Amino acid sequence: MIDARTFRDTMGRVPTGVCVITTKHADGALDGVTVGSFASLSLDPPLVIWSLDKKANCNEGFMKATHFAVNVLSEDQTDLSRVFATKEARPWEKLEHTPAEQTGSPLFRGCCAYMECAMETIHDGGDHDIFVGRVLNLQPAPAGRPLLHFGGAYRRLDEDKVD
Repeated sequence: MIDARTFRDTMGRVPTGVCVITTKHADGALDGVTVGSFASLSLDPPLVIWSLDKKANCNEGFMKATHFAVNVLSEDQTDLSRVFATKEARPWEKLEHTPAEQTGSPLFRGCCAYMECAMETIHDGGDHDIFVGRVLNLQPAPAGRPLLHFGGAYRRLDEDKVD
């Protein structure tokens, strides 16, 4: 049997990008969460995938969501990541954001990239739910470096490229 702590520590050795996934519900309420599980799933059609702990405060909101936005955080957005990584209520009134063009989901200035998605499917994934979204609109930043997570801490890219 695999020990949960050892599994978590081992998976922490896999570097991930840090994203804040947001949504705006039909009643106008906003939800958001920091994830390191975001990835591309398919080019044709353009699909993305991410997961969320079933015990997360915002899980129910995302389970009901029809759309969501992906904010790919830049290396100077650790504070924003921390806001959405807690179980505390989100201070939306203090966060500078704009509604996404097609979905109205919150977008944060200064990110490396943005994607607006329609909820395609949701799958059971053990103690997490797996969300698949169809990309409707996207915008990469012309420059900028991503915020990374590795070994239980935020990290930055080194300037050097490896060929």
